[in-house]
Formats: sequence, structure tokens, C-alpha cells
Amino acid sequence: MALHPSGSAREDVELVSIETETFSLAIKGKPFHPRYEGLKQYRALDFHDVMQFQVAGEEIIRVRVFDVEHQKLVEPSIQRPIFFENMVYQVIVQPKKDIELSFYHEHPLLRNAVDRVELSGTSYVLMGALQFQNEVGLTTFEIRSNEQSFLQVTLEIFPTKLDYKRDYQKLLEEVNDEIYNLAYHFIKKTYLGAKIKLDGEPSASEFYRLISAHFQSFLQAIDRIERQPHHKLEKVHVRARGDQLQRLDAKGRSDLRKKAHLFVEVSNGIRIQEKTMMPTHGLKMKKELTYDTLENRYVKWMLSRLIHKLDSLLEKLTMKTRYETEPDEDLIEKIIKMKRNLQLKTKNHFWKSIGKLDRSVMSLVLQMAPGYRNAFQIYLTVSKGLALQGTMYQMSVKDIATLYEYWTYIKLGQLLSKKYVQVSQDIVKVNKDGLFVNLDSNQSAKRVFKHPVTNERIELMYQKTGGKLPTTAQKPDTMLSIQKKGKDYFFNYVFDAKYRIDFAVEGSYYGNRYQSPGPLEEDINTMHRYRDSLVVQNKGPYERNAYGAYVLFPWENEAIYQEHHFYESIDKVNIGGLPFLPNATELVERFVENLIEKSPEEILEEGILPRGTLEEWQSALEEKVLIITVSTETDYRQMIQEGEIPLTFEMKKGWQDIKYIALYGTKEVGFVHGVKHYARIDELQVWDNHLLVKVEAWESLPTTITPVNYGVSTYAMTTLQSLKEAQELPELFMKSREEMMLWRVLRRVSDRIKLDLNTNQLDTATKVQSYQVKDIQLEMNTERNEIQISKDSYEEIISMDDLHRKPSYVFKQIIKAIG
Repeated sequence: MALHPSGSAREDVELVSIETETFSLAIKGKPFHPRYEGLKQYRALDFHDVMQFQVAGEEIIRVRVFDVEHQKLVEPSIQRPIFFENMVYQVIVQPKKDIELSFYHEHPLLRNAVDRVELSGTSYVLMGALQFQNEVGLTTFEIRSNEQSFLQVTLEIFPTKLDYKRDYQKLLEEVNDEIYNLAYHFIKKTYLGAKIKLDGEPSASEFYRLISAHFQSFLQAIDRIERQPHHKLEKVHVRARGDQLQRLDAKGRSDLRKKAHLFVEVSNGIRIQEKTMMPTHGLKMKKELTYDTLENRYVKWMLSRLIHKLDSLLEKLTMKTRYETEPDEDLIEKIIKMKRNLQLKTKNHFWKSIGKLDRSVMSLVLQMAPGYRNAFQIYLTVSKGLALQGTMYQMSVKDIATLYEYWTYIKLGQLLSKKYVQVSQDIVKVNKDGLFVNLDSNQSAKRVFKHPVTNERIELMYQKTGGKLPTTAQKPDTMLSIQKKGKDYFFNYVFDAKYRIDFAVEGSYYGNRYQSPGPLEEDINTMHRYRDSLVVQNKGPYERNAYGAYVLFPWENEAIYQEHHFYESIDKVNIGGLPFLPNATELVERFVENLIEKSPEEILEEGILPRGTLEEWQSALEEKVLIITVSTETDYRQMIQEGEIPLTFEMKKGWQDIKYIALYGTKEVGFVHGVKHYARIDELQVWDNHLLVKVEAWESLPTTITPVNYGVSTYAMTTLQSLKEAQELPELFMKSREEMMLWRVLRRVSDRIKLDLNTNQLDTATKVQSYQVKDIQLEMNTERNEIQISKDSYEEIISMDDLHRKPSYVFKQIIKAIG
């Protein structure tokens, strides 16, 4: 039977065969996974993964495992993977003797999946199917008879969408590094090896694994303490007759000093002032053996603490929730048995005589004495956390799809923190009420950053619910919200983690259409749904507030993927997919940075708008404003009060397009020097061979546009958007598209932009000679079609074409020059 990397259908084969004196065991299934084969094909590795496979038990005759290279059963050695996630494997156990066998797995679903099947007569077999969804790692099952384990088999389940040894282990590490024990689950079908971690608060899952591994050793240590307990000689004082008092200690002497009436005169006693005296009674000191020591009190306290922890674990296990299945009776019985054994110890006469711990204990007895040392070390061990390394503890981890979702949010935050300043973060809000730690889905986790130069706000939110929507609520995995300078709303982008990939196997629909691995079409359709459904109501009709939506999927070859249809679609409609793994973050990092650095105009130009909206929007942006000079306070106040402005000067071409009028008050006006008031034109009338402008209500700009050594001799033209954004008079000059675009880029860097025009009157100037922002200078040379950026000895030349094609590139170069 030939091996087909293309993943064509093949019959199930015998993957494992084990013969013992008592029974035979076989595991059947497909020794491959179509997507895993596709993964290996595209990676073209010269080596293959090695699968862990272990068998232990009594009376084993022979063990065979399927060899992929030779297509037959062979003795176990260095094996290629043959067990994969999301596959089904048949288990058959046939007894050879008249003996009752049972199948045991820690996970109840797998334990119950293999059951007794009666055959003809009195014979039977154990048969069932093992299925591992998105769970990878090691899995162990046993064949038992009357609770006695005859055989123990450990298999390794491999992921099909990422590299097990690199991507998966790195993903686990990064999730746990950010939020300790977030990767752990309670009891899953698979597990990973773990070792003791020196810090971190253990979850209920970790405590169970640790106490299970060390419980018998702890009981043995307690038994040894009971046989050879630590003790001490303790001073006690008792009342005794005077003739029985020997050498007194300080307490005995003090007692007699305070009770002089106890002394009587005798014939043979102590000479006191020419009398022979003797106390009738006094305090006599003696030493007694006691076991009520601080060390024994500490051990008793450890017993009570472990009982309390087991109680808490039982409470969480038996707690009824809406989503969890019935508690596993086998597991509960194990915990109850451990708790009962500890309670029996505390009821022992020896421990009943030990008092309560009322102080901290620092003792060499706990660290060195037999029994005490072991009990103390085990208690410390079960109170610590676990790191996913080693093989001592079988620690279950969350299914890989959930882990991938957590990791994408965590990693996006890490990428942002490399270049932007973190202001606050709520990622540490985790839910620890259950058996294991989860990101709290009841509260949206949020990390807030700011741009180090523009101070623009950047928010990264986990599972943010899309508010009161006209249809149904939406809850994407991750939302990136960027606030651009000069805008009072956020630009939102959805990043949704999907632990799914089509490997474009040769001959398949996906392979024929897209030629290389990528996200599933249905996941791309989900991104369309997110972007179209996330809307807000703004004084009337609903508007989209999500500008793009992207699938993050597990793939590492970023170079090949850049030619994929769903990567190119991002530039066209802002919907597509991006590969994202611990070893493949460059495309996502570059893409997110580009979103943040883009100007709002650039983003809006890339948006998909309803037909006709673009023309309306461009028209609104270019609404013309006529600025006229007013030289006296009387004229200025009269225009404001009457709403009529006579235009007695000759107008140049294009005056018919004006929609607004604004007043430039000279120094002589007094209370206004610059541009402060503007109004929409209601009517234009011919008046005595001149124009009379009638306006609607006057409006005030947020700040007065100051002259800064410039002025308007008669009148000047600008746009409404420029009028609202300008702070200094030269900023209203820009006439060419290039001058306006560069000014908007610079406005994101600073509100203080200095312009040098070729004259100091706006209405006679013909060009901007240079821009100055912070400590850099920019000059536009239209003849050479370039922009020169200079700062001290630094100089950079940028093509004017870049300003048209990618304003964000110009923005980055300016940031670079600022340093």
C-alpha cells in the first residue's frame, strides 16, 4: 500500500498490536492525516517528527507499531507520528483467559467510549472508538482487572495545523508567561509533562495533579512522624511542701518573695534574722516530656490546609453550571478518599493532643528530621505552580483552538508594546472561580496604548460585544481600535483567530482555485459579516464603524502567502487573512503598524462606500470658504449682529462656489485678531454693482486662527475642513493638493506647524516655501517632484509620488527624522 501525500482516501490499518499472556490489544485507524501530509509537503522538511510511544505492564509477549516508511507493523523504535487531532481510532481488546477486563482512561468520555461487547457463548471483547478533537499531547489508558492494572499504553497525539515541537510549545510558553496557568485545563483527553515552578499561584487543576502524585508519600511521612515524633522537655511548676523544695529557680524564688506569710518558725530550717524559718509550701520546678511542639503544630496545620484545599476542589467539581457536564464519579471518589485519609489522621489521639499553630515556624526539624522533611517538602510542592516541562506530572492543557485564540490576543498586545507606550491594561482580569484559569469572558479585556509622537490612542480589546446593534450582537475575538488626531471617533479593525486552514491539497477545490494554503472561505465570509454588522447610529442613519476584518490562521510560510488571493483582497476590500504563529509574526506586525501610521484620509480612501457616497464626501470636504478682512471694531460687530456683509472688492474666478464666509479681524478690531467667526451663506444679492452676502447663524471656531506675522490684504479662499483644523493663518493658504496632504500628515505629529510663504499676505502668496514642525524642516520642490526633510546634519529625500500613494510612508519618515 503506497503512501499518498496528497491525502487520498485509504482503508484503516492496524496501528498498534500488543500481545500479552492474558489478552491481545489492537488500535486501528488511518496512519496519516490529509492536512498533516499537506503541511509536511509545503514545509518540505528533510526530517520528520518523532512520536512518543510507551507500553508497560505484566506478561507482555510482543508489541508492534505501524511504520509509515515501510507500511507495516514493526517493533517500536523511532516512530513517525501516526495519531492526530480530530481523528477516530478503534480500540479492540480480546481476552485469552476467563478473566474480567475493563478499559480505564482518566477522561470519562474516553473511559466510557470503550465498553464490553458480548460475543457468542460466554466470550466477549472490549471495543470502542477514541476521538481527540483539538487536543494534542500525550494520552494514557490502562487495561485493568478488578482495579489491578495489567497494561498501560501511552500515545502521542499530534496537531495537524502547526509544528508540534516549535509552534505549539512556543504558543503554550507565551500564553503561560503572560498569564500564569492560563494554558492549563482540569482533565482533558491528553496531557503534557510538567515540572515544579518556583512561583505562581497554582490553580485547582495544578493542585489536583500535584496532590495525586505525592499523596501516598505524604501519608507515609505522617506515619513516620507518628512513630518518631519530635518532642521536648518542658519546664512545669507544681505546688510542693516546704521540706520538698530543693534548689529554686527564678520563678520559685519570686513566688516566695511575694508570699512572706508562708514562712513559719521551725527547729531545722533557714536562718533568717536569728530565726530558723521554713515555707509551708512553694513552687517546685520539674521537666516533663511533651509532643505539643511548634513543629508538630505546623504538621497538624498542613493536614488541615490540605483538607480545606480538597474540600474546595470537591466544591468546584460538583458545582452545577449551565455548560459543564455531570461530574465524574470516579474522580470525585478519588478526592473523597484522599480527604477521608487525612481526616482519619487528624482524629488520631496523637494529633488531638497537639495545639493550634499561632506563629510562624522556622525550624531545622522541618527541614532535616525524618518524616518532617518529606511532609514539609511535599506540602510546599503541592502549593506551587507547574511549568510545562519534564515528565513527572501529567498536566492537561486547554484545547489548541482555545489556546490559539488566547495567544493571538496576547501576542498582538506584545507586538504593540514593542513600539507604542502602554497606558493601561486589563488583561490580568481572569476568572479563577472554576477548576482552571480563563480570560474573563464577562468583562472585555482591554489594553490601551498611545503613539509616542502623536499621542493617538490605540486600544486592543478581547471579545468586545458590539453594543446595541439593529440585528444581533457580535463578539469578535480581538478588536483593534485606533483614534486618529482630529477625529472624535475610532477606526476599528477586527482580528478573528481561527484554528483552521486549508492546505490546498493538489486536486482539491481549494488547491485548484488558490494554489497555496490559506484561511477557509467560510471564515472569510464571517469577516464580511463582522464588518457589515458592526454599526453605530450617528444623528440619523447607521454607519459602519469597522473598517476591516481579518482572519488570523495557523500558517508559517509568510513569503508564499503574500501571493494568496485572500492576502491581496486586504488591499482591495480590507477583508482577508493573515498567517500568525509564534515563528511567523512579521506580516501581522507590519500590517498593524501600517494601520496605526496611516492618516485618517488614507483609511477613508481605502474604505468600501455605498455608491455615490465618495462624490458626496469629496464635495463636502472641498466646500469653499471666503475669508474677508475687517479693519474696524464697528464694522465687525455690525456684520455679526445684522448677518449681512457687503463685498465691495472685485472677486476673482471661482467665487460662485463659495458656501461659507469667515471674518479676519485685523489688529485694529481689538477684541478679535485673526479668524474666529464663520457662517454658512444663505443668499447672495447684487447690491450697487457689488455683492451683498446674507448668512445663517454665526459659529465660533474652537480657537482663534492667529496671524503669526501674516495677514489678508483683501480676501482669501480656503476649505471648510482647513478652516476648522487650522491654528495659524498660513495654514489656510494651501492651494495645491500636495501642500494640503503634507500639512495633514504634519498635523498628526504636532498642532504647532510653522509655514513660510513666499509673501506675508495670503491673498498674494503663490506657494509654501517650507514647513517646520518640532525641530525638522520640510521643503517641497515641484520641479524635481520631491520633498526634502532636514534636521541638523540629517537629510532625507522623498518622492512626491509617495505622498500620493502612501502618505503613511511619508509619516514614518518624518517620525524617523524626529527620532
